[in-house]
Amino acid sequence: MNDGDKVDDIFVVKIKKAMSSYTKGFFFQLILSDNSGKTLDYRYWGNNDEKKVRELYNSIKNDSVVHVQGRVSVYAGKLQLTTNEPFIIEPLKEGEYDKSDFIKPARKDLDEMYSGLDKAILEIKDEKLKKMLESIFNEPEIKIKFKEHPGAIEIHHNWIGGLLEHTLEVLRYAMLSCQTFPELNKDLVIAGSLLHDIGKLDELSVTSRIKGSDKGQLIGHVVLSTIFVSNKMDEFDLDENLKNKLLHIIISHHGKLEYGSPKEPMFPEAVAVYYADDMSSSIAEMLEFVKNSKDDTEDSFMYNRRSQKNIYLD
Repeated sequence: MNDGDKVDDIFVVKIKKAMSSYTKGFFFQLILSDNSGKTLDYRYWGNNDEKKVRELYNSIKNDSVVHVQGRVSVYAGKLQLTTNEPFIIEPLKEGEYDKSDFIKPARKDLDEMYSGLDKAILEIKDEKLKKMLESIFNEPEIKIKFKEHPGAIEIHHNWIGGLLEHTLEVLRYAMLSCQTFPELNKDLVIAGSLLHDIGKLDELSVTSRIKGSDKGQLIGHVVLSTIFVSNKMDEFDLDENLKNKLLHIIISHHGKLEYGSPKEPMFPEAVAVYYADDMSSSIAEMLEFVKNSKDDTEDSFMYNRRSQKNIYLD
């Protein structure tokens, strides 16, 4: 979008702010988004008919998909989309838009990826652990959700099937560690890789956009994964040492206390899963940043605020 452009398109409402008055009537502000994950400041400038403007304002909710007509301007150095009559903004009903306009589509075949997950479970030698994993990933509700769930709100794997894709990447990196160091407990590495992010099924909510659930905001996926797996292990009477090690892999997979891990990795299999998770997320993050930044600059480098360094784009 450029200053002065006319817009007639659909967006998802990420944030809805309070309605207020101005010299000519009443206005409200929204933060809009699309499947790029980027946001756009939006203002509706209404007339002095407060009831009419408030009815329109009340019809728009967080996560609403809206059809917007307006004009782009630059305010305080940032793009802003504004609507003045006779232009309109109207909420759309489900079926009047394509969800892929707001959530990125899958990058790989979902059934094929899930088949890879099933094959990994077959390699488990501990029968109780294998039965537990089969019980988890063959449960219809989990299977449907795990196939399609994104891996994050933004940053990395924030698309349909992103969680499954990330999980298999972690598994592949961790299995390379098993090939390099045969003394690693392969059962632990496989189980830890497959289960480390299962709490994201509850942490992330997918509607017309990806957002954090109340449970996810309050508890977080590391703890949610730990609680879920702990309860499952009790059902299958796993060896106490195996149980403690698997839980440790889950709670330490972010590697450092400041990155959200209650414990740092304390044995080799936990180190393998931590670095596998870091490789998958870090490479995916940088690839997405390069892909998205090439349209924003003609320079060879772009500064990444999250990593606080320049990223080479060529």
